[in-house]
Amino acid sequence: MPNIAENLSRTARLHPDRPALRFGDVVTTYAELDEAVSRVARVLRADGLVPGDRVALMLPNVPAFVSLYYGVLRAGGVVVPMNPLLKEREIRHCLTDSGAARLFAYEDVARQAAVGAAGTGTSVDAVGAALTPVDDRTGPAEPCPRDDGDLAALLYTSGTTGAPKGAALTHGNLGSNARVLAEDVVDITADDVMMACLPLFHAFGQTGSMNASVRRGACLVLVPRFDPAGVLRMFTDLRVTIFIAVPTMYNALLHHPPVVDGPEADTLRVCVSGGSSLPTEVLYGFEKRFGCSVAEGYGLSETSPVACFNHLDRPRKAGSIGTPIRGVEVRLVDDAGSDVASGQVGEIAIRGANVMTGYWNRPEETAQAIPDGWFRSGDMARRDEDGYYFIIDRKKDMIVRGGYNVYPREIEEVLYEHPDVLEAAVIGVPDKHFGEEVAAVVVLTPVGRATEDELRAYVKDRVAPYKYPREVRIVPSLPKGSTGKILKREIQLPR
Repeated sequence: MPNIAENLSRTARLHPDRPALRFGDVVTTYAELDEAVSRVARVLRADGLVPGDRVALMLPNVPAFVSLYYGVLRAGGVVVPMNPLLKEREIRHCLTDSGAARLFAYEDVARQAAVGAAGTGTSVDAVGAALTPVDDRTGPAEPCPRDDGDLAALLYTSGTTGAPKGAALTHGNLGSNARVLAEDVVDITADDVMMACLPLFHAFGQTGSMNASVRRGACLVLVPRFDPAGVLRMFTDLRVTIFIAVPTMYNALLHHPPVVDGPEADTLRVCVSGGSSLPTEVLYGFEKRFGCSVAEGYGLSETSPVACFNHLDRPRKAGSIGTPIRGVEVRLVDDAGSDVASGQVGEIAIRGANVMTGYWNRPEETAQAIPDGWFRSGDMARRDEDGYYFIIDRKKDMIVRGGYNVYPREIEEVLYEHPDVLEAAVIGVPDKHFGEEVAAVVVLTPVGRATEDELRAYVKDRVAPYKYPREVRIVPSLPKGSTGKILKREIQLPR
């Protein structure tokens, strides 16, 4: 596969006048986007960029992110997407670790970016939301030839253990994943309007929204900040047909009052959930309210990201992440790397065109993650007789209470069934008698009145005695990452 920036060039030739991006009231055609990308590539080359050089981007979902992303790739560079909410030490780590020579930062965070970049040797350019007019010269800038194995992006993982690591993704990794998503999984067409609520600096938003829509010539609606009321209005006003989001977004939309009279979101044809497990109560509730089926998938930054999906042309199983996508193999293995018996729980191992080459400049951690050609995900799952996979929990999130394994997701599913529960997170806390004890932290719905004792009893009636949470705490909110995923590692159990 060639440079994935060629996807944009090809689409611009086929559909020059079709809308590529929508940002507020501003609509950008594919011809205009392609021209802006050429400007970025020309300037980078004139400033000395050579193939393989890293260029960091620190922007929200604005048109400039898209033009800079494809401009860097067109010039032969490697994109290092960064969360614009990062602080000084986090910025310094990403720039130092990646060796990025240049950082394009959104104007609102440019000062913070400059402080973080101080002493790293990285130059900082402040940019606004609009397509970046970094050069007023005209003329095409053809994509730099790239091979499947050439590096395209470094995506820094959330760093649940230690400092964030850069997942090294190639043109082949990202290109194949975008192709399969666009053609097999979602079947995107040039008539589709896709909403990009997920941050484009994240793997799911980058591949599932931006790269997939550009490949097929769809219109991408850029949403810098998720707001349930605003999203509900845009569903109707912009005739959105494809919505890709994480479970907390579906949950927020489900519990938000209607903002329009009459049918809601009647143009939606495909809704996709990923990033973490979607509670079945939220799935069914969303489908009932909006009349659109939600298909759940699974993946990680290290897998570009999608590995499994509930394919639209096959029966869907609620609570399942589906089956492997084209070009991807999945196994369930034990700690020794051997396949587990049918129906047993094992760690998901992945092999295919989507798997990263490794962690940037971390050969030992790469060898641990991919010891035998199969990437170890850290996620525990089981497979049913039809070949569908069901996530049980994160391997590291599993609670061992008195020698019994307790998977937090199972308990969270029960909590979500309670009508007063809006969000729930189950964690393990140290216990001198059992080693670990099960605890639940819960956010109630706006009209919820349940007490901690009531919720504890509710779960106790529905699970084995060793599983129910002895501690339940009701809190105003739960900590979340940039994609809306609940960050269990940051939960402090109130006393």
